[in-house]
Amino acid sequence: MGLEEEFEEAVAAVRKIDFSTSALEELNVFETTIRFLGGLLSAYDISGGLHQMLYVRAIELGKVIYKAFDTPNRMPIVRFDWHQALGGAEQEASDSSLVAEIGSLTLELTYLAQHTMDENYYDAITRVSNVFHAQQNATRLPGLFPLVVNARDSNFTEGSLFTLGGMVDSLYEYLPKQYLLLGGQSQQYRELYEQALIQMKRHIFFRPMTPEGHDILLAGSVEVGGTSDDPTVTLNPEVQHLTCFVGGMVALGAKAFANPSDLDLARKLVDGCTWAYDIMPMGIMPEIMHAIPCPTLDHCEWDEERWRNEVKARGESTSSIDEIIQQNHLPRGVSKVDDTRYGLRPEAIESVFILYRITGDTKLQDKAWQMFESIIKATRTDIGAAALSDCTRPEVPPTDRMESFWLAETLKYFYLIFSEPELISLDEYVLNTEAHPLKRPDYEK
Repeated sequence: MGLEEEFEEAVAAVRKIDFSTSALEELNVFETTIRFLGGLLSAYDISGGLHQMLYVRAIELGKVIYKAFDTPNRMPIVRFDWHQALGGAEQEASDSSLVAEIGSLTLELTYLAQHTMDENYYDAITRVSNVFHAQQNATRLPGLFPLVVNARDSNFTEGSLFTLGGMVDSLYEYLPKQYLLLGGQSQQYRELYEQALIQMKRHIFFRPMTPEGHDILLAGSVEVGGTSDDPTVTLNPEVQHLTCFVGGMVALGAKAFANPSDLDLARKLVDGCTWAYDIMPMGIMPEIMHAIPCPTLDHCEWDEERWRNEVKARGESTSSIDEIIQQNHLPRGVSKVDDTRYGLRPEAIESVFILYRITGDTKLQDKAWQMFESIIKATRTDIGAAALSDCTRPEVPPTDRMESFWLAETLKYFYLIFSEPELISLDEYVLNTEAHPLKRPDYEK
């Protein structure tokens, strides 16, 4: 990108970092791993290993993160009082851990193990992966994992809510990526992914009813009730922007595991999220919205009355249907916009990028440019970009907030989709959940 001077300035700042101190009493192990450790390792690699300080700082941080696994059952503490831990205090994992935070440490620690030749890092995450693998078919929706797990007791089976959205997403995202980073030498991650995908197809993915009859898919969530002998699985057609990573995940899995039919599935999932961009007033998908599921994945006719009834059921009881539609700027096919924010999120363009790199379909570049223009028009400021509190109303001013993932992920994916395929080739790299490229080892050498 020609930003060598800016990069050198950033490296100079890294030299001043002291990982033996922090203003925070508790360390979010997941965020620290994906953002800081992943960023340091990627920057060292992408810059050709010219800045040893990046590597040194990554090792320093890796040692701190590794200490979070120092528990009786070796399950990590996700909210880590690292001051006490480094002082030798006894610690144990939580009985209520978000599943993404405990299950999304694999790529970065594996990569650190590969580069340092210190197997302790890989051993640490393998112990966690072994629990996931052993208990995958013992959950209330066998194949998928609930939102919250009991790490203290190594029990990942309780809980009735299953989603691919926030606090779960990267758990599944990392399964095919970890397989690739390991050069296919462990089948464990393939098995975890393929078993999970079976249930996603059965219960999570749904075809939304649209006026045009689009053959697209979205990812909802399910609640499992009833008894273990007679369970009931209820779909909630709530669609989170965060779930838009799924199209890219399925595309990558289709390529990694030579399953062409899943590439068609990936296309429908990507098209579902770009449809959600297309239909909104500002051309931007909101944080959360409700669609209307077709009875099956086959063609379903548009039903105006059903849409209006769904709008009424989810809207203000004192307002008429037309008032709800007008006041909430609801496009046909959307029954409610539960969260109107757009936080500069990357998930949709991430999947568009991955599918483009795998298929070479230039129509995806056209779609990416359309998304980019809509986002820039609504969010650009004199000093950067600003998140939107309401992406359904152009008159609402933007917020005074720009998340780091706007630069780390969203703009990176937009940049890469219009770059030559050799730049961060998916044949050579996996990108972690913060879009930090990690180079896959050449196991043939």
